[in-house]
Amino acid sequence: MKHALTPWLAAATLLCAGAAGAAPAWPAAGSPFQRLPADEARIARIVAGMSLAQKVGQMTQPEIRHITPDEVRRFYIGSVLNGGGSWPGNNKYASVADWLRLAQAYHEASMQTDMAQPVPVIWGTDAVHGHNNVFGATLFPHNIGLGATRDAGLLREIGRATARAVRATGIQWTFAPTLAVVRDDRWGRTYESYAEDPAVVARLGGAYVRGLQDGLGGDAAILATAKHFIGDGGTAQGKDQGVNEASQAEMLAIHAQGYYAALAAGAQTVMASFNSWHDRAAGQDYGKLHGSQALLSGVLKQQMGFDGFIVSDWNGIAQLPGCSNASCPQAINAGIDMVMVPEDWQAFIANTVAQVQRGEIPLARIDDAVTRILRVKLRAGLFGQAPQDGRYAGRTEALQARALARRAVRESLVLLKNDGGVLPLARQRRVLVVGRAADSLEQQTGGWTLSWQGTGNRNSDFPAGETVLAGLRAALGEARVVYSPDGAGVNPAEFDAVVAVLGETPYAEGNGDIPPSGTLRHSARHPEELRLLQGLAGRGRPVITVFLSGRPLYVNDLLNLSDAFVAAWLPGSEGGGIADLLLRRADGRVGHDFKGRLPFSWPRGACQTPLNAGDGGQPLFALGHGLSYARPARLGQLALDAPASGGCGARTEMAIFERVAQAPYELLAISPGQRWPTRKLSDDLNGTEEIPAGRPELLVSTVQINTQQDAKLLRWQGPARLVAWSAQPALLSAYPDAALLFDLRLAQAPSGAVGLGMDCGAGCGGKFGQFDLRPLLRPLAVGDRLSLKIPLACFAALGVVLDRVEQPFMLSADAPFAAAIAHIRVQAGAARHADALRCEQLQPLLP
Repeated sequence: MKHALTPWLAAATLLCAGAAGAAPAWPAAGSPFQRLPADEARIARIVAGMSLAQKVGQMTQPEIRHITPDEVRRFYIGSVLNGGGSWPGNNKYASVADWLRLAQAYHEASMQTDMAQPVPVIWGTDAVHGHNNVFGATLFPHNIGLGATRDAGLLREIGRATARAVRATGIQWTFAPTLAVVRDDRWGRTYESYAEDPAVVARLGGAYVRGLQDGLGGDAAILATAKHFIGDGGTAQGKDQGVNEASQAEMLAIHAQGYYAALAAGAQTVMASFNSWHDRAAGQDYGKLHGSQALLSGVLKQQMGFDGFIVSDWNGIAQLPGCSNASCPQAINAGIDMVMVPEDWQAFIANTVAQVQRGEIPLARIDDAVTRILRVKLRAGLFGQAPQDGRYAGRTEALQARALARRAVRESLVLLKNDGGVLPLARQRRVLVVGRAADSLEQQTGGWTLSWQGTGNRNSDFPAGETVLAGLRAALGEARVVYSPDGAGVNPAEFDAVVAVLGETPYAEGNGDIPPSGTLRHSARHPEELRLLQGLAGRGRPVITVFLSGRPLYVNDLLNLSDAFVAAWLPGSEGGGIADLLLRRADGRVGHDFKGRLPFSWPRGACQTPLNAGDGGQPLFALGHGLSYARPARLGQLALDAPASGGCGARTEMAIFERVAQAPYELLAISPGQRWPTRKLSDDLNGTEEIPAGRPELLVSTVQINTQQDAKLLRWQGPARLVAWSAQPALLSAYPDAALLFDLRLAQAPSGAVGLGMDCGAGCGGKFGQFDLRPLLRPLAVGDRLSLKIPLACFAALGVVLDRVEQPFMLSADAPFAAAIAHIRVQAGAARHADALRCEQLQPLLP
């Protein structure tokens, strides 16, 4: 029987279809799952027996901190999730039993509703490199390291192991794998990608899906998520949640390949991406993916043939014009089936029900979404099994896969330099180990580890983990290994070799973006590590550098100071796997050789990005490069690239604060009367800082203005000044017609002056200029936002010397006041914008 298309579906099809009779622009994707008539009939009966409120409840996914099991029952909730840094009872050290107990409570609540046929709730989690939110779980290398292995069989085994660990806690769904094909390594999520090569992403992503879902419907498998659809890895300048400007041909050839492989492997859920797509070649702007009916319904569901469900990302609907966290008919009409609405879920349900009743969302679209959700729950076996009934339920040992993780570390390491054959080291050697990262499981494991950013973790938070230092000590013996984090108080000549473990500190998502005003030069963000190697090199002992990073970086200076250099990525909790490759066996033979090959081209210049195979660039090390003991090569000394002060995009924009302070800046809290010592703000996004502790005059916490955890909420209770400071003065005069920009949301009206200023430090007579923001804040109600653009010329008129600004942002108050601030930057040309303030609109504040 031929069925007419519903209006919303017909519109999506028309947007994407070519000429009559032409082949679809996007080929169909295969799937191992078929629609079974008996299942489809059962789903139809369940949907027909549901009220509108029950259907919308099924489409709603709150976060566990904001919903109780009883609310799951009362509101017919279809899914819950735990975000990064969210645990049962808000306890970071929650046991497997604690997780399982909460999962079972949610399940039982969902089965005790007054629905004609109760539907089990499904719990989703970001298990992206093992069950990384759970205390005591084995943590595998992040995807960039797994990409270096090129081993699809290994990926499938890791998928199976992760599924067992997730099942142990009663959870049935992970938001993985990430299928991004990264084009610009400045993106803060580069390490979540397997490679710059779409073929590698497709092969490994498909294998990982097969591992996670092996035996789907049984009690050892979990649902995978293909994310983030589509083009998240190709945004301009590597900006998180930015704009992808690829042509359709490029989108298909590069960014879609992982999705074809994942769907062919059986992926049942797809997560929509935060990014936008503007096909400049065709003049087609699809806008934000969360609101693109052409792509979500027309391409993914219709042309590619995906019959599972699409879930939105964290409050992703709020980024669409006219939408909020609690309301977005555009997203549902576009094809979002399940809406991740962590906190505002009750308002979302009420608004969505009303929108259907008013005809803003067709009931057919709601029925289609619920049908897809039930189809996936049936295929996953949720109707037949409670969380506590699985064979791995509550088994702490299921969290562990240490031998597999150690193997993954060994296969992921890439040897970039081994001049003179200094590696492997003999077991009888006496070794000096330096670098803070050598004894830091926090740095080894990176972002998405126990918390969203992977920060705030100690080695004791990983009871089954092993640092690089611990791995070397276990292999060589305590007596042969001496550790000095900063190289102080030790003489390299007293040792046979030096092992330096260096690298990036943890970050996730946009917090890890390198802005246009920055460069790929690692030493610009961590000059202390360059100084460390400079103090050790050339002193008669070989220096072996192990580099922990979430992306390729410009490290020519570090390479020149090292006799051997290993790209170790973010290896996870098994640091002993690094020792396996650095050391010979006890009998002197090579125990393990290097297998890893670069998943990304490695830059020879600090501004050499984007850099991708086939684009005509000249990398220092090409995609697929990797030495081994069997295939040695000499590197020698490299030319050093010294970019202009301020970075690759210095004359366009200088970022100061984007979720965290951007290098070289630090956020400092200062007492104007020096009543308490200056304090650097923590990067911890979960807590509240009291400054000073005990009797705070400034309280600092992390909130959202535009995107998740992008703002600092500052509550003044006494005199305090927040400044962005760098020892390296900024040449702000190099930014033509520039302005200082930032976003502000009022939380408490000021009861005194609020100073906004800049300071050029003692080098220019200690001059600084401040304006009183009170006249601009007076019209605002609590909760209102304000985006400010203040021409730099206004600060110059107060005496600030723009050639050497040490503090490009200062915010001060002496009396109670509270506001959230975000997205602080200096932008060239912004002073000419129509919404920029004029200097005469600003009221100078005398010191």
